[in-house]
Amino acid sequence: MREVLLIVVSIVLSWAKILPKDALRITTVFDDALGAGAKRALEHLNVSLVYHKGTGNISDFEINVIVLNKEERIEVVQRKFKEAVFLLSFVQNPDLRMLVRDVSLALRLPTIQTVWSMPNITDETNSSMGPGNYVSLVPASAVFDNIIPDVIPQLNITREATVLYDQYSGSSMSHFIRMFEDLPVKIKFERVVDNDEDITAHLRKLQETTSTVIFVTVTKNVERYVLHAGGQINRGLFRWVTITEDVRAFKCEDCFAVEMFWVRPYPTGKAEEVRAITAYMAENELDVSMNYSIHTWEEIDVCFLNDLIELAIVYSKELNRTLTRPANTGMSSYFYGFNQPHINVTLTDLVQRHIPREYGQFIHLDQHHFYQDVKAYIFRIDRLVDEPDKNYNKLIGNWTLETGVIPFYTTLGVKVRKINHYRVAIIVSPPFIQYNADKNGPRYEGYCIDLLKLIQERLQFTYELFLVEDGSYGTMDDNGNWNGLIGTLVSGTADIALAPLSVMAERENDVDFTVPYYDLVGTTILMKKQDVEYSLFKFMKVLELPVWLCIVAAYLFTSLLLWVFEKFSPYSYSNNRMRYSNDPEQREFTMKECLWFCMTSLTPQGGGEAPKNVSGRLVAATWWLFGFIIIASYTANLAAFLTVSRLDKPIDSLDDLAKQYKIEYAPMKGSAAETYFRRMADIEEKFYNIWKTMSLNESMSVRDRSKLAIWDYPVSDKFTNMWRYMKESGLPANLQEAIDRVLSSKDGFAYIGDATDIKYAVLTNCQLQQVGTEFSRKPYAIAVQTGSALKDDISRTILQLLNKRQLEILKEKWWAKNPNRKSCVNMEDDSNGISIQNIGGVFIVILAGIVLSLVTLVFEYFCTRKRIRKTTKHLHRKLSTVAFPGISRENSVHPKEEEPVHTPNPITVTDESAFTFDPNGGGVYHRRGSSLVEGIEMRRVGNGDGVNNAAFEF
Repeated sequence: MREVLLIVVSIVLSWAKILPKDALRITTVFDDALGAGAKRALEHLNVSLVYHKGTGNISDFEINVIVLNKEERIEVVQRKFKEAVFLLSFVQNPDLRMLVRDVSLALRLPTIQTVWSMPNITDETNSSMGPGNYVSLVPASAVFDNIIPDVIPQLNITREATVLYDQYSGSSMSHFIRMFEDLPVKIKFERVVDNDEDITAHLRKLQETTSTVIFVTVTKNVERYVLHAGGQINRGLFRWVTITEDVRAFKCEDCFAVEMFWVRPYPTGKAEEVRAITAYMAENELDVSMNYSIHTWEEIDVCFLNDLIELAIVYSKELNRTLTRPANTGMSSYFYGFNQPHINVTLTDLVQRHIPREYGQFIHLDQHHFYQDVKAYIFRIDRLVDEPDKNYNKLIGNWTLETGVIPFYTTLGVKVRKINHYRVAIIVSPPFIQYNADKNGPRYEGYCIDLLKLIQERLQFTYELFLVEDGSYGTMDDNGNWNGLIGTLVSGTADIALAPLSVMAERENDVDFTVPYYDLVGTTILMKKQDVEYSLFKFMKVLELPVWLCIVAAYLFTSLLLWVFEKFSPYSYSNNRMRYSNDPEQREFTMKECLWFCMTSLTPQGGGEAPKNVSGRLVAATWWLFGFIIIASYTANLAAFLTVSRLDKPIDSLDDLAKQYKIEYAPMKGSAAETYFRRMADIEEKFYNIWKTMSLNESMSVRDRSKLAIWDYPVSDKFTNMWRYMKESGLPANLQEAIDRVLSSKDGFAYIGDATDIKYAVLTNCQLQQVGTEFSRKPYAIAVQTGSALKDDISRTILQLLNKRQLEILKEKWWAKNPNRKSCVNMEDDSNGISIQNIGGVFIVILAGIVLSLVTLVFEYFCTRKRIRKTTKHLHRKLSTVAFPGISRENSVHPKEEEPVHTPNPITVTDESAFTFDPNGGGVYHRRGSSLVEGIEMRRVGNGDGVNNAAFEF
């Protein structure tokens, strides 16, 4: 039990210092005195840590250095490691490496041991270590050295060869030399020289002693030797082979003749760690203050060292997350052992994670050993003095440690001038190139693909398409290296670059362009359409629902009040009919009439005659005042409500975008638009510095200085401010990310890019719109390698297609008839007036009123007709029971017989018949006051007339 407690206490004391968030001390261990290589590695580690602090929201990280010698005892090493919490060991001595391993395991220190040569699995240091927090990593540069015994035998080198190396060659000199010892040819080693005279003398010496020169040096040294060896190359005196870690491609524009194999590691392009670090240092001006730069031959090691720092940071975060888990998990879960996988992640787990790395993932070799799966490309460079326009830089094979050398064309000794197969680098950019999923595999289609097929039919070649890893068109760093689409041509990975690629002077320095295959295309702005709310009943939204309800309530209450005052006031018309009998307007305010009066009072027609009583008139006057205020307020608010959307002036141009700070804007990273704004900002800064130098020139006379004083700030800072704001907003990595930001940004985001990309986005998404006119217009063309024979052949074919209007057909197919085209409703221009979408509700109100009136008319008609029929039948029944004098039932007329004289009472038909019969007068009268039978014409029928004359006319 005591031992368990001691272990727990030791663990707590050892790790207590990392409990604060993001607190970590990284200890680096070197053997013997720090040499130039170790100091340079420390410099890279510190810069990498600064980069991660600035971009990863971490703090309190530091790097300590411990130097061990061969005589160190384990007790001394334990005291030196006592304050360490994470160990990066760069010791190469086997005994010291064993010592570091034992101490790190005893102290439970997470440790990464770097091994700069492929380990021998039978070594005692490769035995099982047990816990997963001690790992040995073989960097990409050390793995790359293993290509030497694989590639040299396939180059048919049979005679003696000379290796020219420099101080930058290989991971370690002993390992580097050992790679050549097992070759079947005799190898000599010589250092490269620097100055031109020494190079010429060295070449004459090599001419006498060797036929094959193997360069294991940086690119600039190779270019110097090739430039001075023009005569020997033309006579075929040398075979040239270059094996270099330098990522800078062979250019040497003045090297007119060379035939050489070029072997180098190739980055994946997925992480671009070096570019990210360099950009961060430049933005914060740390490269100047620290006097730091990354050389092209160091990039492979810088990426590995950055991976080490990243592993240390991620591991510390994972551990802190474990140590700070909630208390209800139990104390035992904290201290059960830091190397248990169910408590916190181990270094072995982190190393095996599939995180994008510039030079490949770490592959498990054996036990705790991992090596970086770096890929190497093998190129064949061929230039002839007699054919300066037919230069070749052909990718002929690749290599990995697992697969070895894989030739693309049977053997590495293939004649590249006879190869009629080309690698075409592409970037997905609809409608020029778009991806279409197919059951037989990925298939690409679009304007450029159709163009390539037309060119292939005429030139009779084969090709293969491959996507650029980083998905960019290409930008050049401070070392002159290109990435993206242009980078594949410069390095030789691709023979043709096919995409909507703008012709730029910067690009023309390193690649060749064919004649343009598309119109001039500029840069423009992509924005989201304003969310315009259309509503047919927008006039109803001027007032809120509670206000409308209050108005309706006031209307009903006022109508009811008028009816009550009319009914109970002694001075109302209803209660004084005789008094107001001679008035021309005799209006009785029933409930129906009160409702009608209050409604019409709100209209220009007016309510008509007011009530007779004073109390009713006061209510009416109050309602008139209320209605006047409501109508005036409604009219004013309706006008403002329909025009408020016009107050915000939309963005119409680049100048409008530059003058505001609410909407963010930026071009795509690596695009021509980014280059445009960056260069324009640099030009403004240069001109400003020139003006500042002139103004502050003390040697200038007072008169000359006064001439400059009238112009306070002669250079516009428009693009300087725009570029600064773009960097603050963040540049999208690709077009899809840019479109997503445009659509999802709350405050608004404007993407500045190629007009064709923006035009296609608008074509396929009705929420987007193109804003402003195009600027910085450039043509699209196909790019090939510098000096490639394909340039003239493809240019000639494009001109033929242009003359036959084939390009116009392609444009019609992929723009006007594009299957992804969306049919969008054109936005109304509200500047000319109110649109029908907003005011159309009034017409609906009119239509509803007309429909309601028609329904009422039909109802009235049929109801009245039914009542007339019913009344007529009832009247006939009454008449059939009444005897009229002089009228017989036989419908004949007879003279009167003498009868007793008497005066009968008038026979009156009930009110329902609406008729009165008077026997004395012998007449039949229609009662005008009757409302039951309308339209009956009154006729008096005299006694003695026939029955036909005594009819009732309807």
